[in-house]
Amino acid sequence: MMQAGQRSGTECTISPSDRNRMNNWEADVSIQDLIASKSASLTQTDRRIAQVVLGNPTQIAFSTVADLARQARTSRPSVVRFAMKLGFEGYSELQAWIREEVARQLAIPSLRIRRREPQGLIRGDIEKSVAAAFEALADARIGTLTAPVIAARNVWILSGETSMAGAYVLHSGLSMLRPGVHLVLEHSAGRDLCGASAEDAAVIFDFARYRKTPITAAKALTEMGVQLVAITDGPLSPLATLTPNWCALKIPAVGPFDSAVPPVIAAELLVARIAFELGDAARERIDRLESLWQRIETFLEYMPRHERFGHSGDRATENW
Repeated sequence: MMQAGQRSGTECTISPSDRNRMNNWEADVSIQDLIASKSASLTQTDRRIAQVVLGNPTQIAFSTVADLARQARTSRPSVVRFAMKLGFEGYSELQAWIREEVARQLAIPSLRIRRREPQGLIRGDIEKSVAAAFEALADARIGTLTAPVIAARNVWILSGETSMAGAYVLHSGLSMLRPGVHLVLEHSAGRDLCGASAEDAAVIFDFARYRKTPITAAKALTEMGVQLVAITDGPLSPLATLTPNWCALKIPAVGPFDSAVPPVIAAELLVARIAFELGDAARERIDRLESLWQRIETFLEYMPRHERFGHSGDRATENW
């Protein structure tokens, strides 16, 4: 998990003079971004507070300043000063901002479908999410995320409903690169995962609103010693508290539903990096797969219409 002194993939800069802007509660700025932007000026006390906040951000939304001060082993005035360093007037304003972020994440399809957003706005949101995915999965970070998958005996892939597209893409790609790749569906999670061990890795896709099965399965897997890689939406995610190997994607709404584009991009980038790291082993497996496809005639042997009929137009020569 990101420590207080580390930078997030998308860096924001907020000066004390910008406090009035914080009242607008910009949706593109997360608590992770805010802390990262001020990391250079944080004291040791501030860093303890930041570590508690990033370890379980929801406590800001639902706990008192005294609760946070106790967990960070500091005083209530220190917590208030920490909030002011992030650009807020005090702890209550920071708490309200976090609650607003939670509310945005929990917007449900039955509410979204009653709004109509211009296509240009949707396009802009998707383009921003694509750029953010590439930033979140920069070279060093993607190396950290793929290392457990490369070393694992088995790879277990789980997902919530709205992020399933990414899980399917990852399963399809990985299973062509290496053996022991399993896509675990919600209805059979217990049965499938009973064979998991500490030699394995699991990749979990899930975003707000979080599904119960992927989260509870992830907790069980970590207790079994399985290395966990989480593709999620930030430090508010329950997955981010389970593993240091997590990646935060921005998930825009497209109509009433969450976009599948960011998790698919993440899956494709993971597959590409793993293919490169596996080297000869992946190439040999793909060669065997290609040979088998040819033997069982997997692909349609298609000839364009003008070539099938030739110049004479003789339909008797038609051949698929």
